[in-house]
Order: sequence, then structure tokens, then C-alpha cells
Amino acid sequence: MARRFLPLAWLLAAALLTALVPAALAREIKSANPESVGMSSDRLARIAPAMQRYIDAELTPGVTTAIVRKGKLVHFEVQGDMDVEADKPMRADAIFRIASMTKPITSVALMMLWEEGHFQLRDPVSKFIPEFADVKVSSTGDASGNTGELLDLQRPIQIRDMLTHTAGLANSYIGNVDAYRAAMGGEPTRDNAHLIEKLVQLPLNYQPGEAWQYSVATDVVGRLVEIISGMSLDEFFAKRIFKPLDMRDTHFYMDAAKAKRLTAQYTPGSDGNKIELQDPGSAESRWIKGPKTLFRGAGGLASTARDYLRFQLMMLNGGELDGVRLLSPTTVSLMLENHTGDLPLWLTGPGMGFGLGYGVVVDRGAAATPLSQGAGYWGGAYCTISWLDPEQELVGVLMTQVRPYTHINIRQDFQVLAYQAIID
Repeated sequence: MARRFLPLAWLLAAALLTALVPAALAREIKSANPESVGMSSDRLARIAPAMQRYIDAELTPGVTTAIVRKGKLVHFEVQGDMDVEADKPMRADAIFRIASMTKPITSVALMMLWEEGHFQLRDPVSKFIPEFADVKVSSTGDASGNTGELLDLQRPIQIRDMLTHTAGLANSYIGNVDAYRAAMGGEPTRDNAHLIEKLVQLPLNYQPGEAWQYSVATDVVGRLVEIISGMSLDEFFAKRIFKPLDMRDTHFYMDAAKAKRLTAQYTPGSDGNKIELQDPGSAESRWIKGPKTLFRGAGGLASTARDYLRFQLMMLNGGELDGVRLLSPTTVSLMLENHTGDLPLWLTGPGMGFGLGYGVVVDRGAAATPLSQGAGYWGGAYCTISWLDPEQELVGVLMTQVRPYTHINIRQDFQVLAYQAIID
């Protein structure tokens, strides 16, 4: 693959030229000399060659990386291709499938409604979705319900349990995943209400609050947003989050006019390494064609590096960006607290806890991470990741499109490269 580097100044100009609103109305993140905010230009220059090694090895098609410190954009780089077969260079306004990076946005939506006095975090989910009052718990530690005794709930599933993945929900990772897939598969899921109908057929894997298991709990969070607000999740996001924050390229489903900006998505090839096309970035993609009825809180959004930076900056700023406030600083602080105590998080490993919609760093040493204690983060299934670090006043975003990605360390490498550039 050809080396494709585009400098920061060119990228910022291109972003403005390709904006879908007049430049005078756009609210862009101001750039600054890295040294003015305590970062090294020379050290930031290490990022591009490291990312390029993954591209040259054909482990990923192309990469966009961005770093903001102390409110200033100090690094924004695009490399490689957004469509390898078409030899189509990555562009500054490329749109990526962000999958589970939808979860923090959904969690913010629900916490906005919490701030309006609609519920308490320890309220039972069944207060709004009655079907959850009758679920049972599998005594076998899985969701089969075929062996052992089905037990009653020791306490109701709380809204807080859904935000922290401690509700006990059956899932596709641990336990009898076949039972989960059978219940959730079959008839295509029409909408979030239909998704809940399928989910409550299954017993829980464990009593609420007793363990942490990654699941579709944030889909339930999304359904709660719909019930409490009276809007579809798509409508709530658009009206209450995306429009106020000028996240103009973040959608569950986008118009065909944006098809040329949707990145192609790749998967490791038969040799386990060199990528092969899995989903072309075209008007035929389901992110464009739909059906446009299912808006899942756990995943499904597509976005740009610019838009997700704006969302994370709102959080880093205590719930406000460019004069628009979505949350109180006290609520943001609560979301970034560890709500899971000493429960082990099998997905993230030691040293990590979970807040209200974000993974949080609890012990840097145990986690072997450069992120500060209290930093919040999450990634997506197509190898995207973003984090916010209040201690270092830093936000990072990496976007690429390869799934699965556990055989490469591109996300971890980018984090190390971001932090080694901090000099003050």
C-alpha cells in the first residue's frame, strides 16, 4: 500500500471545505502548537510511522488518529485507504462504524433524563419495563434454564445494573451462549421493544449485582430512554445530543449522499493476518439502506473522528461544549466513578472498573496502561477507541475498520504514543 500522510493544517482546511454546513456556522476544535499545551511535536510525530506499520503489513486498511489536550487539537492524521480495492485514500471526514462506542452516548442520554428527575439509579428497571419483574436466575451460572433450578430474583434489577453491566443478562460471551443466540436470533429484530421481548425470555446468568458480564444491557438503557422521553432513540440522539453538539455526521443510518464517505470494513484473511473486504463502504451498506427501525443503544452508530472528539470534549469539560450544556459536572464525575467495586472485569482485565457507560481506570499499575486513574474509555468492535483523561486534560480517538482485531495492538500502541508525547 502507498504511504498516505496528510498534515494537520491540510486536514483542518479540508474538514472545513467538506463541511455540510457553512464554515461560518461550523463549531470546530481550535488547533494549537503542541508545546503550548505541554506536548512534544517531535514525540507526536512518532504516531504516524507506528500506524503506518500496521497499514504496510496489511493488517488494517487505513487509520485516523486525533488528540486534544487542554482544549486544543494537537494531532489529527489520516493514513492509508478507506477502500483498499478502489485505491481510495482515507479522508479527514471519513465515516466509520463505531459499534460499542455508541454505549457512552446512550448512557449520557439516560443520565440527561436522570438529571430531569425521571428516575433514581436504584429504581427497578421493571418500573418502566414490567417484563423484567418476572425474569428468573439460572442456578447453573448460565442462561440455559435446562439444568438446575430457576431461582427468583433476590432483588430487582436496578437501572444502575444496566448502566454497569451487572444486571446478570444472558449474553453471547459467557454461559450458554447458544441459548442466547437462539432467543435473540430467528425473526429479525424490528425495534428496541421487540429486542426486549426476546431478551426477557432468558433467565439471568447470575443475581443482579453479583458479577460483571458484558452484555446487551445498554440496549435496555436505550429502550429506557425511549420510554421515558417518548422519542425513538434515534430522535432523542439527534435532537438532544447530536444537533446541540454539532455532531453532524453521527447517525444510525445515513443518507445515500454520504455513501462516498463511509469507509469499507475489513476482516483478517484466511492466513489470519492480511485483511480481506467484508463490508464495502457504498450505498448498499446497511448503514444506509436500513431497515431504519432498530436503533440499538449498545451499538450501531456511525461517526467521524471529529464528531466523537466533540462528544468526548463535552464530557471532559464537565458536560458542556461551546456554550451547550448536556450534563452537570457532578453527573459527569459520577459517570466516571468505579461502580463495580472489586468485581473482576473479564473483558478489560485487572486494574479496570466500570462506571455509568464507561470503562474506568482504577489501578494504572495493574492495568499496565498509560491512562491516568479516573480516565474513562471504550472501544468498538471494528477496532475504534476513544478515551477522556480528566487528570491530563486529554482526549484521544482512533478510527479504523477491521473486525476482529484482537491479533493486533494498534489501539494500545496509539495510547502509549499519545502519552509519551506529554512533556508538561
